[in-house]
Amino acid sequence: MSNDVVLSMRDISKTFPGVKALQHVDFTLRKGEIHALMGENGAGKSTLIKVLTGVHSLDGGEIRIAGSDAPIINKSPQDAQSHGISTVYQEVNLCPNLSVAENLFIGREPRKFGFIDWHTMNKKATELLKSLDIDARATDKLEECSLAKQQMIAIARAVDMKCQVLILDEPTSSLDPELVLGILDILRNLANEHKRTMIIVTHEMSFAKEIADRIIFMDDGRIIEEGTPEKIFSNPQNERTKRFLERFQTF
Repeated sequence: MSNDVVLSMRDISKTFPGVKALQHVDFTLRKGEIHALMGENGAGKSTLIKVLTGVHSLDGGEIRIAGSDAPIINKSPQDAQSHGISTVYQEVNLCPNLSVAENLFIGREPRKFGFIDWHTMNKKATELLKSLDIDARATDKLEECSLAKQQMIAIARAVDMKCQVLILDEPTSSLDPELVLGILDILRNLANEHKRTMIIVTHEMSFAKEIADRIIFMDDGRIIEEGTPEKIFSNPQNERTKRFLERFQTF
């Protein structure tokens, strides 16, 4: 792998009974890039992410990540996390009755003499929130935060777990348009300042056009088109891509 390549997937295949969910998929992620993964429901996007994160086993192909001398095999999301791959799902998987700091460090709380070190945890949470420009206090209850802010906190938790690749599943689909700006800001910050690499699964064309460095279109378990937003949205070459874009009235 070249120095700027963070992740590569080669010849990835996955079959369920009667369905070829993924067919010889190849793609490469480079440091600090944001990729928007797009396509119709059933195109293979979710299966690709689940194979990458160990929810499903792959039938063929290999996954390589920077820092590993051999292909990696993720048998669970915990395996994926150990390899530096984290996922933030559409439904925020945090605990609303706990504080922001508790949610950021749940399961890995700093301890002193066997007890949670609340001072250190709140201090580290405050530093993390500040570094990502998230306007929340460590001691706030999560349930008191807006949905957009909860998404940001989930992203911050994944980032602090030292991920190389951050996967976001429809991060803006349940947000009002004015709240999307905060998500855009934090993702730009992660890419530009923290050099994080991201895959964003989204149906929202305006969001993808605004945030992505590259667009990956899938259909029938294959990548059918890939390129910059300018290229894909202004001059798609694949007829299925054109129909998808026309249906969502993006150009």
